[in-house]
Amino acid sequence: EQQCPVLSGAIFSLPVSMAAWDLSVTVEELGPEAPPLKVSVTSDLHIGGVILKIVEKTQIKKDWSDHALWWEQKQQWLLRPSWTLEKYEIHADARLSLTPQHKPLRLGLPNGTTLRLQACFSRPVFQTVMGVCHLLNLRHPEELSLLRPMEVKKKKKDKEAEEEVVYDLTGSAHTLSNGMPMHFADSLQTEAVYKMLSVSLPAPAPETITKMPRTTSLVDKAQVHSRWLDSSRSLLQQGVQEHDRLLLRFKYYCFHDLDPKYDAVRLTQLYEQARWAILLEDVDCTEEEMMLFAALQYHIGKVSLSEPQPMTSCPAMDDLDSALQCLEVKMEAEESITYFVLSPFLRPRPKRLTLKGYKQFWFAFNNTSISYYKSKEESLKEPIQQMNLKGCEVAPDVSVAGQKFCIRLLIPGAEGMNEVYLRCENELQYSRWMAACRLASKGKTLADSSFSSEVQNIQSFLAMQRTNPGANTAQTDDSINTYSLVSPRYHKKYKAKQLTPRILEAYQNVAQLPLTDALLRFLQIWQGLPDFGVSYFVVRFKGCRKDEVLGVTNNRLIRIDLSIGDVVKTWRYNTMRQWNVNWDIQQMAIEFNGNVNIAFSCVTATCKIVHEYIGGYIFMATRTKEQAEVLNQELFFKLTGGHEAI
Repeated sequence: EQQCPVLSGAIFSLPVSMAAWDLSVTVEELGPEAPPLKVSVTSDLHIGGVILKIVEKTQIKKDWSDHALWWEQKQQWLLRPSWTLEKYEIHADARLSLTPQHKPLRLGLPNGTTLRLQACFSRPVFQTVMGVCHLLNLRHPEELSLLRPMEVKKKKKDKEAEEEVVYDLTGSAHTLSNGMPMHFADSLQTEAVYKMLSVSLPAPAPETITKMPRTTSLVDKAQVHSRWLDSSRSLLQQGVQEHDRLLLRFKYYCFHDLDPKYDAVRLTQLYEQARWAILLEDVDCTEEEMMLFAALQYHIGKVSLSEPQPMTSCPAMDDLDSALQCLEVKMEAEESITYFVLSPFLRPRPKRLTLKGYKQFWFAFNNTSISYYKSKEESLKEPIQQMNLKGCEVAPDVSVAGQKFCIRLLIPGAEGMNEVYLRCENELQYSRWMAACRLASKGKTLADSSFSSEVQNIQSFLAMQRTNPGANTAQTDDSINTYSLVSPRYHKKYKAKQLTPRILEAYQNVAQLPLTDALLRFLQIWQGLPDFGVSYFVVRFKGCRKDEVLGVTNNRLIRIDLSIGDVVKTWRYNTMRQWNVNWDIQQMAIEFNGNVNIAFSCVTATCKIVHEYIGGYIFMATRTKEQAEVLNQELFFKLTGGHEAI
């Protein structure tokens, strides 16, 4: 019996009918009351084809190039026109909307001005900020981000709308010879807007300052930083709607390549953000420093109103540090000094409201290290202790009136940062040691050519705080609104007639400064404050039962006791080996050198915000002068985007 041959093992494709259905799409141009359009589609139709079908069905002739599809249920933009409905996994139950990618947004600037402009609602916030900064002529947009404002009472809404400056910044940002973007030259009104952005506004009324919300505790400050938008998601994905109001602020406190020649708007807005931080007591300062801040505000206001000056640049201004070193610097030869007598006070952890005792030692500076001995004769022997200052934090603790000249050092150690206080005997000694410590923290020695200029810069700063009781100047000025220049605590502590002479006395030391130098000097003093540039978050460390505060700065993390505000430990980024985020339980784990591991969950903000802060600061550290105009967006999203960017 003959058997028939059998064929097997072959695979053939059979034709499959594509799924077809009516897709429901809302079109904004048809009005809010119009019913959704129904368009017949198949699963293999690409997004570009869907948009074409929708546009043809509306029968509206206009430029649709800025429109894109928004998927409401998934909170997702469909921005890939070549992708098919099947690839996006869109089915008949999907609700889509054809809407413009750029929509009106009200933007509050650091100087209090509110602009209405066209912002991109479809791209990540990081790219939206780039577009906004391009229109406003703000370089280095990576340093800024968008912040949700605090809730305001409804009755103030109408008044707020009357005060805002309404201008649609949609033109291309070509540059004129005076540095002003071309679209600001359209009319006298828009030129006035640019002047408002690039020239400091008059001091606010005292009532305005007292009515503004202030952060009086670490928890209040932590709440502020919980309102930052996610840089890797779009505005619409984060619930921001057309005509909503957001705040544009400097988020990362490391100001790269600041050049007054090109950064008129940037420098002015940075000054305004610093000024409001002082007036609203976001950062603490001494009474002496407050008088100097007030004097500089008064001077900047007078110069800006009387004869507005264009910003001019100094050849050495490559970043803020070098820009500040250029102020009033006249290089003179000065021999390097290796040995000084200082009075140090050492303590590993600060305790507030305690008496501080000081004991005199003989100190020697060698390369980037300081050593101290019982006496000068003992300096030939082994030191009591030697401390390498490379990578340390240096902060002033000075009161010229009280003849207090102290240097606060945070020196990296195996278990975090060790705090050291050095008390100097006079201004000259302080200036030299402060300059030496600053250079050592950057890995430079006393032989560095910038030592002399650093000393002179510090002496210039001290001279500004020095009082001149014998000066033949009027101690009253009817044009000065004293309470507009100081924080509310001084409104309660002193009468205006008591403050005015003190502010005018400090003003005599800054009255001759050009506008640019005065702005930079204000920023320099602001940067020297102990709490400068710290962003706070309430967290719960793994294994602990109580909440604590995590401070994030441009180069370190700070663990702070929530109840008393003391620094517990500090970890620097340059000792960080890796950090990971468990998105399921919202917990961050960080590994440092020396097998030091920490883990914490966030209480007042999402883990993504803290993760973005740390990754953002690490990204800022990768910038170089050569790459000043090239922004590596891919690296930023890789460091800050988390699982959403993968």
